[in-house]
Amino acid sequence: MIVRIVKMHFQENNVATFSAMFEDIKKEIRNQPGCTLLELYQDANDPQTFFTYSYWNSETDLNNYRHSALFQEIWPKTKAMFDQKPTAHTVNKIHSLT
Repeated sequence: MIVRIVKMHFQENNVATFSAMFEDIKKEIRNQPGCTLLELYQDANDPQTFFTYSYWNSETDLNNYRHSALFQEIWPKTKAMFDQKPTAHTVNKIHSLT
């Protein structure tokens, strides 16, 4: 399993637009083959900063999503709302305590 963490900073006037868009598409993303979890976080001190955490069975599953029609539709729309370059990290989950 891998975890994909993406940090995004939006133009102030696009925060609500992004939030609404994510609400509309979150189930489609989560239902992509190999995706086992999808979470969205908003920075506690900067409401323009968001993080997505998505868990994937494999890097192949993540890459299949990144080349999917869904991603090709939503990423350009999302990217147009940024005011800073996003950062993305693919990591291996080592420990989780609940």
